[in-house]
Amino acid sequence: MQQQSLTIAVNRFGLGARPGDLASIGGDGRDWLRAQLAAAAPVLSDSGLQTSAGVLGQGFALQREIRAERRSGADVQQKLPQFLKPIYASEATARFAQAVATERPFLERLTQFWSNHFAVSIDKQYLAGLAGSFEREAIRPHVLGNFGDLLVAAETHPAMLLYLDNHLSVGPHSPAALYARRRQRGRPIGINENLGREILELHTLGVGGGYTQADVTSFATVITGWSLGGGNGLFASGPPGRFVFRPAMHEPGTKTVLGRRYGDDGYGQGVAVLNDLAQHPATARHIAVKLARHFIADEPPAAAVERIARAFTEHGGDLRHVYRALIDSQEAWEQPLAKYKTPSDFIISAYRGLSLPVEAGHGPLAPFEVLGQRTWQPGSPAGWPDRSADWDGASALLKRIEWADAVGGRLAGQRDAAALAPELLGANLSAATGSAIARAASASQALTLLVSAPEFMRR
Repeated sequence: MQQQSLTIAVNRFGLGARPGDLASIGGDGRDWLRAQLAAAAPVLSDSGLQTSAGVLGQGFALQREIRAERRSGADVQQKLPQFLKPIYASEATARFAQAVATERPFLERLTQFWSNHFAVSIDKQYLAGLAGSFEREAIRPHVLGNFGDLLVAAETHPAMLLYLDNHLSVGPHSPAALYARRRQRGRPIGINENLGREILELHTLGVGGGYTQADVTSFATVITGWSLGGGNGLFASGPPGRFVFRPAMHEPGTKTVLGRRYGDDGYGQGVAVLNDLAQHPATARHIAVKLARHFIADEPPAAAVERIARAFTEHGGDLRHVYRALIDSQEAWEQPLAKYKTPSDFIISAYRGLSLPVEAGHGPLAPFEVLGQRTWQPGSPAGWPDRSADWDGASALLKRIEWADAVGGRLAGQRDAAALAPELLGANLSAATGSAIARAASASQALTLLVSAPEFMRR
């Protein structure tokens, strides 16, 4: 039983076992997880990574150069992507390297969970250069804090404002809108509901959480004026690339969201709504369902959801208490291999298990693209899906096996699959898999069989 709890802790709550992990951790897997919660927030330390403000400041300056050069007929189509591409590669590689090497994989998994909950996608302009710094600046510092603080940090970050176009949202009765109508020039301006809708639908209450279209529209007016500095026109003033509240764009007046009236005190009006959303019972349940689905099973057990939601409510969104309730849910320890690994999980666990180095450059990132989960590119604000049915198709499985075969061929003679199997799979290792590895025709084939084994594909 103790061996089973260690195996579940390392592979389901963590990012996959490394050689020697199961033996060195010892004891009960729950204790190992609780100890990680007592540590500091999971900082990603790499002095070469830039801040969001730095990236945007340079990007805005580059765009001004591009506009000037375009007028002279120069071909400048690739200048901005060429600026952003190496920033993305550095950020994604640093994140990957941390996941492979970390001694606190539970915290790293939680970081990735919240980054996906507050998803931004690099297929939108500037996000290739911002997705990594968004995770470092808005998510990591709050993973062990309060959900309300995490919520405010995520929604006010330049990456989120740009991704969901809130920097373009202008109240219809704001000074900026009145001025534009008097001048009768320029493109039409008005409210953009993207951020308001996704906060309610994805980040807090969830679908069926009790909000209406009127709440979406009203909340969207509340957060008009939430913008960033250093752009052009209306957005030129303020520190480049940093959050700026623009009173001239803010819709004036008292607003009602979910039946509660909020007086107009500018930026504070939006924060007040976020604080109430963070404490709402529907938010507690929505977060509980997502955590239980991610860590326990595709169909979250009702008792576990109730326990996690209750901890969220009773402790005012204190995430350490929420995680402890998750760890204490017996259901999390009763279904070995209940979750099918996403491509990202699969790659990270293979690197950890086979002690593969994460080198600089595009090479280490290629498997994520080949297997269908390029880092920070979910393609929508809903983030990457979290159910087996979204990842276990025949074509996707074949790509995993082909990748495992390539890795096995590269490492032939350098790793002993038969010795590694019990160290990586622990109590989950079946007699059939152990026998297949032992009878493999070559060291290369044995490694392929290990990494493509059903027990390795699941957590």
